[in-house]
Parts: sequence; C-alpha cells; structure tokens
Amino acid sequence: MSETSSNLAVSLFSEILAVDQLARASVARVLPKGMELSHFSVLNHLAHAGAERSPAQLAKTFHLTRGAMTNTLHKLEWAGWVHIRPDWDDARRKMVAISPSGQAAREAALAAIAPVIAEVVGKVGEDKVRIALPVLREMRLKLSQIE
Repeated sequence: MSETSSNLAVSLFSEILAVDQLARASVARVLPKGMELSHFSVLNHLAHAGAERSPAQLAKTFHLTRGAMTNTLHKLEWAGWVHIRPDWDDARRKMVAISPSGQAAREAALAAIAPVIAEVVGKVGEDKVRIALPVLREMRLKLSQIE
C-alpha cells in the first residue's frame, strides 16, 4: 500500500470512528428513560427479523461474547421488552422474541431518534448521504468478511 493510500485509509477510519462516537452519544441522549443503545439495537434487530433468535445468534450478529449478550438480554427481559423461552427442539438453548411492550419501546425510541438523525441528514444534504450510503454498505460487508 502506498503512503497516499495508507493516509487515505487512516483518515477515512478516523472519520468513521469519530462519527460513530458522536452518533452514539447523540442517540443515547434521546433514548427513552432506562433504554441503552445496546437495548435499542437488539430490539430493532428482533423487530426487523420478525422471528425468534437464540442468544448465540444475537451475539454473533452484534459481534459480542455470549456473556455480554446474555447480560443485555437479562436487562431486556427484566424491563419486559423481550420474552425468553426454552428451545423446544434443544433444551440447552433458549429463544428470544421481542414482546409487545418491547415493540412499543422500540417505536418510542425510533420517534426520539428520528429527529436527531433527520437534522444531521438535512444539514449534510440528502444527496451527499445517498452518495455515501453505498460506499459505507460495501465497507461494512467487506469488514464483516474479515472475521
């Protein structure tokens, strides 16, 4: 890799990491009371999946250890936002589904997050965001293949 390419890569990843940190902080500030960003992420994934997932599947999806995911799932279950049941086919496993109150909590979080994201998109410009999205998606896919 040439020095120019290396500098470009470092600059790109520095910007991505800074945007990630600022975006997380902005979103975390407006989440409903008691909800953490990790909670919203799991609820949003389960809502989009439309099906139950095992804790191991969720841990893999979020690139977390099973222990970290189990901790998050216990908090979500305690809040009443997910249902955790035994896997009827394999008693060693459990299955997780979003509950109706979890769906409502996700909707409330989306309602709080949407204006924050829309404001940033408006300031940057929709055309620029449309141009950036395919590049960011491709980078995400390439990075997911590294593991």
